[in-house]
Amino acid sequence: MNNGNVDIRKYQDSDYEAVVVLWKKVFPNDPPWNEPDELIARKRTVQPDLFWVAQDGNEIVGTVLAGYDGVRGWIYHLAVDPSKRRKGTARLLMKTAEDALEALGCPKINLQVRMNNTGVIEFYKGIGYAVEERVQMGKPLGKYRTR
Repeated sequence: MNNGNVDIRKYQDSDYEAVVVLWKKVFPNDPPWNEPDELIARKRTVQPDLFWVAQDGNEIVGTVLAGYDGVRGWIYHLAVDPSKRRKGTARLLMKTAEDALEALGCPKINLQVRMNNTGVIEFYKGIGYAVEERVQMGKPLGKYRTR
């Protein structure tokens, strides 16, 4: 997919360093289980075709990861470089992920946004997502387990 100067394509190993730099810039306070090196390694082994980058010239300016477990689809790590925002890149990344999930038979997509990230919540509302009355629960496993 293309939006002016931005092309959306599948992640390639050559994108690794640029993606790590982007994620550290966009998600500076991510929990340890989202550490870019490990997250990329895990995604490369589970549904690697659901990992896209946005490229503007030679620069990686955005990413999105998706997953589908046969029940629901999920969106992870939608990121656009702050200097490249408000140009349609996030919408194009989301459209790419949504189309791919729909092609897999996915009936519904979920995503998580930190409650204080009101600008991102408004972005998602603007493309058709709704805040749902749910309690989110999580439990770190393995080396991330806290007790």
